[in-house]
Amino acid sequence: MSSLTPDETILGLLAVRDRHGYELLECFRSPQHLGRVWRLSTSQIYAVLKRLEREGWIAGTEIASENAPPRTEYTLTPSGKTRLEEWLFMPQPSASIRRIRVEFLSRLYIAHQLSIPPDTIARHQHAACLAQLERLAEERQHVETAIDQLALELAIRQLEAVLGWIEQSVLMPSD
Repeated sequence: MSSLTPDETILGLLAVRDRHGYELLECFRSPQHLGRVWRLSTSQIYAVLKRLEREGWIAGTEIASENAPPRTEYTLTPSGKTRLEEWLFMPQPSASIRRIRVEFLSRLYIAHQLSIPPDTIARHQHAACLAQLERLAEERQHVETAIDQLALELAIRQLEAVLGWIEQSVLMPSD
């Protein structure tokens, strides 16, 4: 499994509009945006921007300013747009609780920002969680130790809670 990075979330923010690093950082700090989902430092944002530019997913342009030093404004490239779409509509996302808390919420946020209905994204996540729940229920039939039992029960209950949350809050939101 790949490491958890804000790469595609940043691509999504740039799909909404071109931004410079500080504007992106504000999106990750504000609870009205992604502040409850990600915890990123200034150095992390700029390291990710450099990596995304090396990958060819974004392009930076220096913008002069009268009252401040020049800033680099970042734009999504066509290959970045392709990568973003692959990530948004990933058919088999991870059922890891941590990845759901960060990546799935980020997908939902970006979809909302881009006026993309969340149905397909939510159905893919729901299916991944359901498949993992079924695997864990099967494993539960073969536990041999108390700690194995406890760990499986915790994972099963977390997935059941996530499935209920997706069904009630995402797939059938109240008006």
